[in-house]
Amino acid sequence: MTRGVADIAREVWARSPRLGETRLVAVDGPSGAGKTSFAARLAEAIGPGTPIVHTDDLLDGWGDQVTFWPRLEEWVLAPLREGCTGRYRRYDWEAGHFSPEWIEVPAAPVVVLEGVTSARAEIRPELTLAIFLTAPLEERIRRTDRRDGGTLAAPLAKWRRREEAHFAADATAEHADVVVDTSDPAPSPKGDIGDASHGRGGHAGAPSA
Repeated sequence: MTRGVADIAREVWARSPRLGETRLVAVDGPSGAGKTSFAARLAEAIGPGTPIVHTDDLLDGWGDQVTFWPRLEEWVLAPLREGCTGRYRRYDWEAGHFSPEWIEVPAAPVVVLEGVTSARAEIRPELTLAIFLTAPLEERIRRTDRRDGGTLAAPLAKWRRREEAHFAADATAEHADVVVDTSDPAPSPKGDIGDASHGRGGHAGAPSA
């Protein structure tokens, strides 16, 4: 059954913080599942100004798909755990390096962490809610090809193999609090999940959400 984003947002508020005083909500799932647009709608439903951290922004290129985590821990999670403001430098996928500017992540009551491996076992005990998005592989490939014009097909194929291996070893979906099939054809008025198929706007070259 499809659950509305508003319903999931209420569940977030009903649960206790587990990362210090912050409710950390992970939106995980394979490429093309619609994580980015889902996370945006969820953050809006949770409340204005709810911070979203995209793991793609912390990757040091395509090969850093899983190994980026210490950077996220040092820059964002550790400060939030202590009630302090986190910050990170966003990776420029076109230039191939991190930008010099720091982006702040306040120790808000709720922070949404979006991206592949965001609900991994390492952070699971401190997640208030773990959400796993899924859709058939063929549909996910159509979404990423539509967004990127097929120009990232080769690196995305490798990316998918690595994420599949990670999800299998980590049992991410099995441990998720909520699993959402974004191929559900249900209508998507505001507050409903619908088909969360949009990729990361404005981040050319980045892996698709």
